[in-house]
Order: sequence, then structure tokens, then C-alpha cells
Amino acid sequence: MRHLVSGAAGFIGSHLCDRLLAEGGEVVGLDNLITGSAENLGHLAGNTRFQFRIFDVTQTIEESGPFDQVWHLASLASPKFYLKYPIETLESGSTATRNMLQVARRDGARFLLTSTSECYGDPLEHPQKETYWGNVNPVGERSCYDESKRYAEALTMAFHREHGVRTNIARIFNTYGPRMALNDGRVVPAFVDQALRGEPLTMFGDGKQTRSFCYVSDLVDGLWRLAQSEERFPVNLGNPVELTILEFAERTQRLMGTESPLVFQPLPSDDPKQRQPDISKAKRLLGWEPKIGLEEGLRETVDYFKRGTRTRLESSSQR
Repeated sequence: MRHLVSGAAGFIGSHLCDRLLAEGGEVVGLDNLITGSAENLGHLAGNTRFQFRIFDVTQTIEESGPFDQVWHLASLASPKFYLKYPIETLESGSTATRNMLQVARRDGARFLLTSTSECYGDPLEHPQKETYWGNVNPVGERSCYDESKRYAEALTMAFHREHGVRTNIARIFNTYGPRMALNDGRVVPAFVDQALRGEPLTMFGDGKQTRSFCYVSDLVDGLWRLAQSEERFPVNLGNPVELTILEFAERTQRLMGTESPLVFQPLPSDDPKQRQPDISKAKRLLGWEPKIGLEEGLRETVDYFKRGTRTRLESSSQR
């Protein structure tokens, strides 16, 4: 199969490219590198079944087909960056989604959209099922991301209903693992980075808000399975094991053997207080559920960041 992947140099996108190549496919990856990193794809240099092009998918896509599968992952998923680039975030959900859908329509290809649990906003239902319509502030600071994904879902369903495009929609919950950017502001790299530097771990609010953390290889397996399915409506992909941010900070401290203290700052506007996926639909339709436990996944993630830190220090000392 021949695949077109937007956001290919991103954290999840680069792991997806690995999976598609492992499955024997050919991959054309696109990324404008606004938050992605070409280093995430460095290990694929010389692979004749992989092509990478620096390209903004909000522009007309002229990659020659035919493609069998189109994957739209391009997005600014970190609060730090979507608050900095709100218009680009909205464009990645609207114009870019339309452009990628047009390629799928042109080639008769399957199309998968990576949406987000942020479609549920600050949820009044717990855990969150796909049938829940959400509690989203359409004009809040986070709306550039939340509403761009909600619009992307609506556009994807419209292309399916009007043009018969074979679509899938994945609502991704918190995901972590190697190749995350240390500076992207999300809780896993933030805590690990602060612990490595011997700095206090920054908590927002009282730390009692909850999240559910899925290791990236599990998430990519879910995406792969979903893309083979005939399910057109959204499917939650995430780890249903819920814990508070405070509990997560304490686990990070134990794993890294750090005595870095916790510091508390005000909770950002519209920050969800609870986040836990109901994955019964994914279990039933895809035979999927996460396999990697939090401690195992965190250990792999911490080791990755430690290797990167050593490399940067060695590089600096050689200058």
C-alpha cells in the first residue's frame, strides 16, 4: 500500500510512519516543521520506501498518486503551541483537512483523521463515550484547537456522506513516549525535563485534575486497526487507567529518583478537570486495548530523554 501522511515529522506521525513501513508500505510524509522535527525521521534516511517533503498542507497538495491510504495528523496538539499559533491551528483543522480529504477523494483512498479528546471539552460525562457531544467553550483560548478538531470531524463526515470517501476518525487521548519535544508544554515531557534539570515539578491548579496516559506504540496500533475497519463514526483511543496529575508527578519522582519539590500555579482557562476514555467501542470493533503499563512506558520515555540530554551535553562540550 502507498500512504500519504501529514504531520509525519511529529511525535505520533513519525511512529506511524515506522509502523506503515514495517507493514510493507510505501510512505510519503509531509510536514511544515512548525512543531515537528526532521530528527524524528532521521533513522529513515536511505529507506527507499520513504519520502519526506517539507510542506504546509494548508496549501494545495499536488503529490502524485495514487495513494491507498491518507492519514491526516498535521496539527498543533500542544497547548503551548496552539495558544501561540491559534490561526495556524484553526487552518490545520479546516483547510488542511479539506486538502487531505481531496487527495483521498481523488485517488479513491481511505482517509483517517486524528481527532482529539479535546472535542469533549471540560466534560460533564465521565468516562467519556463517543456518543457524548461535549462541553466546549467555542470562544475560549483553547477553542482554536478544540473547535478546529470538531470542524475537522464534521468535514470528514461530510466527505464520507457526500462523496463516499472511506473515512475513519480517531479521538486520541493523552499519549506519550519517545520523540516528544521536551519544550512542548505537555505534562509528561514537562515533568521529565524538570526532573532531569533538578528543578521543581510545576503543577497547575491543585493537581487533582485527572488524565489517562497511553504509550505511543499502543496508540499507533489502534490507528492501524481503525484504518482497516469500516467504522465511520469517531472511536476513542487511549488508556482508560485514570490518575490525578499529582499522582503522576509522584510516580515520575519515584521512577527518576528525584526529590524535586512540587510547585503549584493557577489552572489555565478551560482546562479539563477529568479525562478518561471509555474504550469499549475500540475493544468491540477493533479488538484493541493498551498493553504497555505506565511504569514501563515512562521508563522508555525517560531513557529516551536521558540519551538526548547526554548527546546535547557532549555536542556542547566539543564546540
